[in-house]
Amino acid sequence: MLNNLFATDRLRQLYPKVKHFLEEEIYPYELEWLQMPFKKIEKLLRAKKSKVKAIGAWNPYHAKAHGGAGLDLVEVAQLSELLGTSPFGHFVFNCQAPDAGNIELLLQYASGEIRERFLHPLLEGEIRSCFSMTEPGNAGSNPILMDTSAVRDGDHYVISGRKWFTTAADGAAFAIVMAVTNPDDPNPYRRAGMIIVPTDTPGFKLLRNIPVMGHAGEGWHSHGEIEYEAVRVPAAYLLGGAGEGFKLAQERLGPGRIHHCMRWIGICERAFDLMCRRAASRNIAPGVKLGEQQMVQAFIAESRAEIDAARLMVLHTAHSIQTQGQQAAAMEISTIKFYVAGVLQRVVDRAVQVHGALGVTDDTLLSYYYREERGARIYDGPDEAHKASLARKILKSYR
Repeated sequence: MLNNLFATDRLRQLYPKVKHFLEEEIYPYELEWLQMPFKKIEKLLRAKKSKVKAIGAWNPYHAKAHGGAGLDLVEVAQLSELLGTSPFGHFVFNCQAPDAGNIELLLQYASGEIRERFLHPLLEGEIRSCFSMTEPGNAGSNPILMDTSAVRDGDHYVISGRKWFTTAADGAAFAIVMAVTNPDDPNPYRRAGMIIVPTDTPGFKLLRNIPVMGHAGEGWHSHGEIEYEAVRVPAAYLLGGAGEGFKLAQERLGPGRIHHCMRWIGICERAFDLMCRRAASRNIAPGVKLGEQQMVQAFIAESRAEIDAARLMVLHTAHSIQTQGQQAAAMEISTIKFYVAGVLQRVVDRAVQVHGALGVTDDTLLSYYYREERGARIYDGPDEAHKASLARKILKSYR
């Protein structure tokens, strides 16, 4: 929901248009689409995307010069919550992860042929991309542990290694790959670079879409395991400088976590609405509604309080990043990551419980959210890593 404390006139004008679009064009078809092959859904969504452009909400995260809505981070955060109320919201507005972050990288670091071949079609929604960093043999919570190498050979890099949980690799036109370019640098955070790899390059092999809780995702919903077998790409496809991969990754982390957390709050609002509707309509005895039970009332009250607290926490963090920079908001960024992920888990779980057996079926969105969003407490840094980081920063001031 729109927060009046952080809302702007520009957002107040755009928000109802987006809300109306979701209610008319997306919500009625979600359950049907979730049962279809992704390639078929993608065709259906193309027509929806043209309507998004017509209401002026295309690429909301990016400047008007790049065909976007030109919103700032705090405005984007609130729109991200609204789009998060549907599994297809961000996708149809061309601001889904990882494409949104990849566009930011290309806008800042790409030039010439790279912008023409990769950035412009991505901005137009004509292609998709993926971000390839996590490796099966190394802990994803420790970013300096990386075996994938990129060896300079004349005017090319030769990339070798294996990645997994590369979101949206299935059907992507290119990957941005984190690989070790400077293995001997004494600073472990300056050993890796980011390199564009077109997915039709010889040696790029999508081995499988990793099944998540029994469901093998496709297309944008997939998590690919990829083998890079002596993949040869032009050295010009390096983003930034050799050894700047971690620096580039950090630049997209703060805003990226704002996007994630507000999307999760959107999911919470959708699950909360379903829970309240069920509680108000379900008879458990003649003349007795489920919502009259104190346990259910506690679920509703606790969920409302947690969602509202989470929203204010994330918007405050977005404002801090926007006005003071990521470094100044480092503690808040860690805090929202684990706190909002926990709120998401609790609210969805309560909604499932209130729906009873219906809640674990695919007749509502809840089972989809329950299995797809359990990873929120793991990806982009597990809860434990963020809690430890936050505690260390707090304790440092006491020493």
